[in-house]
Amino acid sequence: MLGKKGFLLVLLLVIVSCKSTKSTEGANRKPLAKHVILIGSDGFGAYAFKKAKLPNLRKMMNGGVYSLQARSVLPSSSAVNWASMIMGSGPELHGYTEWGSKTPELPSRIIGEGGIYPSVFSLIDKQLPKAKKGVSYTWSGIGYLFEKNMVDLDFNGSEDPQTVDKALEFIIKDKPAFTFIHLTHPDNEGHEIGHDTPRYYKATEKVDELVGTIVETLKKNDMLDETVLIFSSDHGGIGKGHGGKTLEEVEIPWIVYGKNIQPKGKLTSTIMTYDTGATIAYLLGLEIPEFWRGKPITEIVK
Repeated sequence: MLGKKGFLLVLLLVIVSCKSTKSTEGANRKPLAKHVILIGSDGFGAYAFKKAKLPNLRKMMNGGVYSLQARSVLPSSSAVNWASMIMGSGPELHGYTEWGSKTPELPSRIIGEGGIYPSVFSLIDKQLPKAKKGVSYTWSGIGYLFEKNMVDLDFNGSEDPQTVDKALEFIIKDKPAFTFIHLTHPDNEGHEIGHDTPRYYKATEKVDELVGTIVETLKKNDMLDETVLIFSSDHGGIGKGHGGKTLEEVEIPWIVYGKNIQPKGKLTSTIMTYDTGATIAYLLGLEIPEFWRGKPITEIVK
């Protein structure tokens, strides 16, 4: 048995070990990629992969990792889920609770230096102050969900191709650490014509073509090998609406492809949309704040 001195020595070693572990938990890790691009397609339900021709997205799925069972938060509508995606937390904490939320209906648990619940942009701004970052979006509602005083690009395009062109111009010229590209289709067709219709699937195929344009442009400019692409959505839909509690509305695609991403294919992890923000932070080597509830999906990396 240990004597009194031996016991104290063991206790001291345990305390020192715990302190050492604690001190390194929050330290910045080496980034796994120089550039992360989040492509968000509004209203793109996971079920679209059953009927639509999506060669570029399928190439990313086969060469990277994916889940077609990732889930949105409730309600399964736009602002609440885009906020959750880049704020690393659900509406219970960030406070944006409705389709078109411009300000939190529920007081945010934390208010950051940007005047809103801290998003991935504020993490980058604080921990990588020299890094460029930007947002190019077609739906104007995105403009209320990030810290405008912290980005180098804030562009609201009139159509998805213009939104993508502006984002690529920024990416090629400024080599940003993080870019969020929001596409308004196929949500428009889902509301106007209906989900699970030929027009809806045609719109998803146009989104796929834009994804192909992004990948090819990165390749031509020798950036693809240093970039991680994440493709996801805010919700799916049924009929001409969304916001409910069906799997058609809640299940969203989650695809990751690029630098240091293993070609594992289908993921087994349970993924919530707020895990996207945490995964972006992980890929960029950032410390994830305590008040975020998302967790990085670490099985995606080599």
